[in-house]
Amino acid sequence: MTTRLARAAVVLALLAVAAVLTDLAHSGEAGGFHYRDAWNLLYDGTNAGRLSGLEVTMLLVSAALTAPLAFRTAAVGRIRTGLLTAGLGTGLISLGTTKFPDAAPDNWGRTVFETAMWMLHLFGGAVWLGGLAGLVLLAVPGAVPPAERAAFWSPTIRRFSAAAMGCVTAITLSGLFLYWEHVDGPSQLLTTMYGRVLGVKILIFGTLLLLGVFNQFWLHPRIDALRAGGDERPLRIILLRRFPAVVTVETLLGMALLFVAPFLHGSARNQAFQAETAKHSATVISPDDLPRLADKAVSPSTWILGSTETLVLIALMIGGYWYSGVLARRRTAAASGHEPTTGDLVEA
Repeated sequence: MTTRLARAAVVLALLAVAAVLTDLAHSGEAGGFHYRDAWNLLYDGTNAGRLSGLEVTMLLVSAALTAPLAFRTAAVGRIRTGLLTAGLGTGLISLGTTKFPDAAPDNWGRTVFETAMWMLHLFGGAVWLGGLAGLVLLAVPGAVPPAERAAFWSPTIRRFSAAAMGCVTAITLSGLFLYWEHVDGPSQLLTTMYGRVLGVKILIFGTLLLLGVFNQFWLHPRIDALRAGGDERPLRIILLRRFPAVVTVETLLGMALLFVAPFLHGSARNQAFQAETAKHSATVISPDDLPRLADKAVSPSTWILGSTETLVLIALMIGGYWYSGVLARRRTAAASGHEPTTGDLVEA
C-alpha cells in the first residue's frame, strides 16, 4: 500500500513542477511558452523569484524524499514514517509559497491573518482531496488482500474521517473569511464574474460535503458493523462495491474544484464597483485605470461574528464525529448480537 501511494505521489510532484514552470513560461507579455525564461525566473533576485524557486525546490525535495518508498525494501523499513512526514511537510511548504506575500505589507496584522487563512484553505484542501485520491488508489483491486479488507477499511476510514472533518473545518472557516473579504452580499454571486466562479466552487464544495455526510453517517457505521458481522455477510459485497464508487465521485469533484479555483481573480466587490463606475462614466475608462475599493475595515462585530462562527463550526464537527461513532458502535453491537440474514440485505 505504501509503495502504491508513494509512486503516485512522486509522479504528481513531478507533474506539479512541470505545471509551475509552464505557468511561469506563459506569464510573459510576449505570449507563448518560453521555458528558458521560466527557468531563469527562479531565484532571480526578486522576492517573487525566490518564492517560485522555493516552490519548485520543495516539490523536487518532496519527490526525492518519497521516491525510496516506491520500493518495498524502504516501504517496510523504519525510515518510512520519517520519509512520509518529511515529504508531506516539504509538499505543504511548496503549496504555501503560492500565497506568501512577495513584498512588505502596509498592514502587517491583516496580511499575517490573511496569509494564515490562505494556509488553512490550501492545506485543508490538499490533505482532504489528496486523502480521497489515496483511498481511491487503495480501493483498486490488488492493494489490500481480500481476506484483510474488513479489518483494514474500518479503522482506515475512521482515521481518515477525523482528518477530513478537521480539513473541512479549516476550509469552511477560511472560506468564510475570504468570502467576507471579497464579496459584498449574495447578489454579487450572480452579477460579477468572480461571484459566478465562486458560486460554482461553492456548489461543488457543497456536493462534496453532502457526500461526506453520507459517508460519515450511513456508509462508515455500516462498514464498522461489517467487521463484527463475519466474512460471509452479503451486505459486505454491496458496501465494498459502493464505497469505491462514492470515493471516486468525491475525487472527481475534488479535481473539478481544483480546475475551477484558478479562475478566481480579483474581487467581486471591486468588479461590481468598477462596473458601476464605468456605467456612469462619460468617457471610456481603461481597465487599468478603473478605481478600486479599499479593503473592508475590521470592526469589533467582525471579530465577534467570526469567533462565533468558529466555535459553532468546531462544535458541529466534533458533535458529528462523536455521533457517527455512536452509530457505528450501535450497528457493530447489533451485528455481533445475531446471525445475519440473507433476506433483506439493507436491514441486515
